[in-house]
Amino acid sequence: MASQGRSLSFSSDDYGQSNFRGKLLTIDSKLGSQDVEALKFLCRDCISHKELEKASSALDIFDHLLAEEQLSEEDSFFLEELLYLIKQKSLLRHLNQTKEQVESLLPTRGRVSLFRKLLYELSESISSDNLKNMIFLQRDSIPKIQMTSLSFLAYLERQGQIDEDNLKLLEDLCGRVVPNLVRKIEKYKREKASQAPPTRVVDKEPASLPQGEEETLPCYDVDPLLEALSEAGVYRMNRKHRGHCVVVNNYTFTSMDDRPGTDKDAEHLKHVFEWLGFSVCVYDNVTKGRLDEVLWEYECHPDHADGDCFVFCVLSHGKYGAVYSSDEILVPIQEITSHFTAQKCPGLAHKPKLFFIQACQGKKMQPPVFIEADAVNPEPVAPSLQRSIPDEADFLLGMATVPGYLAVRHVENGSWYIQSLCNHLKSLVPRNEDILSILTAVNNDVSQKADSKGKWKQMPQPAFTLRKKLVFPVPPERR
Repeated sequence: MASQGRSLSFSSDDYGQSNFRGKLLTIDSKLGSQDVEALKFLCRDCISHKELEKASSALDIFDHLLAEEQLSEEDSFFLEELLYLIKQKSLLRHLNQTKEQVESLLPTRGRVSLFRKLLYELSESISSDNLKNMIFLQRDSIPKIQMTSLSFLAYLERQGQIDEDNLKLLEDLCGRVVPNLVRKIEKYKREKASQAPPTRVVDKEPASLPQGEEETLPCYDVDPLLEALSEAGVYRMNRKHRGHCVVVNNYTFTSMDDRPGTDKDAEHLKHVFEWLGFSVCVYDNVTKGRLDEVLWEYECHPDHADGDCFVFCVLSHGKYGAVYSSDEILVPIQEITSHFTAQKCPGLAHKPKLFFIQACQGKKMQPPVFIEADAVNPEPVAPSLQRSIPDEADFLLGMATVPGYLAVRHVENGSWYIQSLCNHLKSLVPRNEDILSILTAVNNDVSQKADSKGKWKQMPQPAFTLRKKLVFPVPPERR
């Protein structure tokens, strides 16, 4: 098996490094396709989905880890941990380690998360018949493709149906199909609870969390949070920069109707959020693969640490709780928002994260001239909008319409919702109105609009877990 990777190409004058890479080549030759799948799964938290999709061998994974300095001759423990977890302990000898040595270091040096290890352990205990039954139970939401137990669990995670804090679906599936696996999930919960950081209560924090709950702080630097809390009840808006604003603007699709008027929305959003001090980037006609790349880029963006806020806008066709990519893959809104939780994106922890969606969420109607509906394939039952945002603080999701109804877009002037949102930001931010008051004004404005025949109406809907008021200051040079 030959390496195609950049980092595994070496010169003869660097014997020490080439010798280490020779060991990696030997390890690769001992691993089968199932081992490679396991390695890719266990590396999901440290290698991008795009890179993992391109990896066809262990060498591809080693190559990436070497390039990112997550693996080196001086520190090969991450690979040792991976080999230990996939039960290839005999290969540890190539790294001059034993099973016992790795076991002793795992508690302090292990990098694979409890959640990732849980899913991997569960996959090993799910037989082909068990998997078939689980897929049957989830058939309405699972694509009809060949799946292994690992790819099945990875799909559920990627769709936002399970995560480290939400295992209800997994518990239900295991309870019905493989009841003895529920014990593994319960053990995981106990271990995770024992690792949770201590709760800290801040006197000046207003009691805006649900009754009976206290805010717990993760293990990263909390100084910026404490500074923000000095201004009780208002999010801090005076860091080095306001933040990033992403606009996904889908005009053309593979077979669906074009969305004339959407460029007007994208242009207006760019103008207004730049006026507010954001760095705005517009992505046109975004495929599912490109969307994954954009989400990964901004999930890991280093600028978040010095930014105040984050905004993500999607202009596209839609369906209940989801939007379409330009290549017509249905993407749950929850999949988009889940990239920016405190766990995945610590740079945005305790900072407001705003998502604005211009897409129908329900019944498509035949519109009059100049009016179109951003709806595709209506369905009879609408889920709760709250499910589309993560179950943690500091998120806001602004939807153009309530679940079950169309969102109107003028083919020349843009959509009712986005145009109203931009106009009200321009007029109310200078009056120091907070974002929820602005969205209330948007609701009132859009609810009073009607098409040229006075027939179709629309009502936007926000869902949020904001803990404080969000007031955008207008940068002095922009006043």
